[in-house]
Amino acid sequence: MPDRLSLGFDTSAAHCAAALLQGDRLLALRHEDMSRGQAERLMPMLEEMLTGAGIGWRDLDVLGVGIGPGNFTGIRVAVAAARGLALALRIPAIGVSVTEAAAWGLTRPCRVVVAGKGDQVIWEDFEAGVERDRESRPQQAAAGALPPGPVPAAPAVALAEGVARVALARADQDLPRAAPLYLRPADAAPAREAPPRILP
Repeated sequence: MPDRLSLGFDTSAAHCAAALLQGDRLLALRHEDMSRGQAERLMPMLEEMLTGAGIGWRDLDVLGVGIGPGNFTGIRVAVAAARGLALALRIPAIGVSVTEAAAWGLTRPCRVVVAGKGDQVIWEDFEAGVERDRESRPQQAAAGALPPGPVPAAPAVALAEGVARVALARADQDLPRAAPLYLRPADAAPAREAPPRILP
């Protein structure tokens, strides 16, 4: 159906962003910069956006969620929300990397580069003639140390819109459950104490 409703959202960096599509038409787009508080802001933002467009949760056909790479906590916030909504609404929640979202609508071959933490960037090359090389995945490098390749292209759409559009394009594919995409281990160290013993 060309008029399916796709809701995409992302909290993988210092923002809370969402987009709502009906087929190819962008109905609403929101982006709020925030260094913290995404867990508290995401669901109210989505509710406000749907209400403003006159759309209910049960009207949605597909969810797109930004799975990173990016901020560990932010990624987990969005992925957990997407999984819960997908279960409640009985619709697919499709994970989309930030590089896939940034590459939406660009002429292939292309390279996309997204700001990372500190002086690091996240980048990925996309080949011509294929949606995505199955072996390809985002990589991280210092901003001035990218390997030879295409000149980085500016995204054609906002991040959340890219997430929503990729999800809509993949809505009929049999895909694994959305899961966080990390490039390095978490900063938090595991607990040193043994967990409590659970009695039978």
